[in-house]
Amino acid sequence: MARQRRADGPGDASPVRLIAIAVVLICLVLVSLRLLPGSPFEATAAAKWGVPAGPAERATEAPSDRSSRPSPTPTPSPTPEPLPFEAKDLDLDIDGWYSWSVLDRRSGEIIGSDNMDETSTTASLIKAWIVADYLRRADDAGQTPSDAKLADATKIIRDSDNTRAEQFYNTVGRSASIKRLISRCELTDSKVAPDGGWSRTALSPRDTARMGACIADGRAAGPKWTKWLVDEMRLVRGGGDFGIRKAFPAAERKTIAIKNGWIDRTREQEMHINCLAIGDTWTMGVMVRYPIGKGYEYGMKNCQKITEALLRPAT
Repeated sequence: MARQRRADGPGDASPVRLIAIAVVLICLVLVSLRLLPGSPFEATAAAKWGVPAGPAERATEAPSDRSSRPSPTPTPSPTPEPLPFEAKDLDLDIDGWYSWSVLDRRSGEIIGSDNMDETSTTASLIKAWIVADYLRRADDAGQTPSDAKLADATKIIRDSDNTRAEQFYNTVGRSASIKRLISRCELTDSKVAPDGGWSRTALSPRDTARMGACIADGRAAGPKWTKWLVDEMRLVRGGGDFGIRKAFPAAERKTIAIKNGWIDRTREQEMHINCLAIGDTWTMGVMVRYPIGKGYEYGMKNCQKITEALLRPAT
């Protein structure tokens, strides 16, 4: 009997055909995932189409050559204002000996005459240190000077009171105080007086400028009393108000702190006139010495004359 052939129906697919259909479906799913936002396959596909690479791909990129990039131009520091003085050789019509020095408080640089390291006796100029030493030591000991003592200090600075200066000098140990001045203010030319007194302390114009810087920066009177002392020195009055600051315009004078010294030395038959000034950015020392017969006014005016000769022209 002949065998009957059965026709294939829809449920009779062969295994090979099923496998082919499955492969096609998997490919379609993968293609869809590459185009689906947020898909893990998206970054790879996007990179191939020019979309910026993600962090993972950027990490594999070759480093750029930084040497080809322009370096930033540094901002230049502002040029500081010049001091009001010019370094120059002076040839003034002054009898006797004279010397000067200026210290730049910002840099510590010192300019001055060739003989700025030569000394002369200070007279009352040294009183600024004596008061500073007294105030600093009182504060170091945890003490506050009484109102009466501060009034005495004012008299010493503003009016150059000798009696009160001697009392303060005794309190601070006399010549021991001058030794502290030389050490604390880093003086190189100065010496204690042979008799141990304050008036004959030997200071140079260079060390006078250094002492002024020591007062201004707080080493002399300490942080508590420096402003008080400098303010008192701005209020010097009467016979002691002469010299360096008189060379400046009237409006500037009240900003300049001073302490001067003047005395007739009968032993040497000389007048010793000394000037200390403290400005905002500078300190200055001027000293003159000349025959005693010329009187005080001669030296006081010459201290001012020397300063005027060193001032820069007004712009």
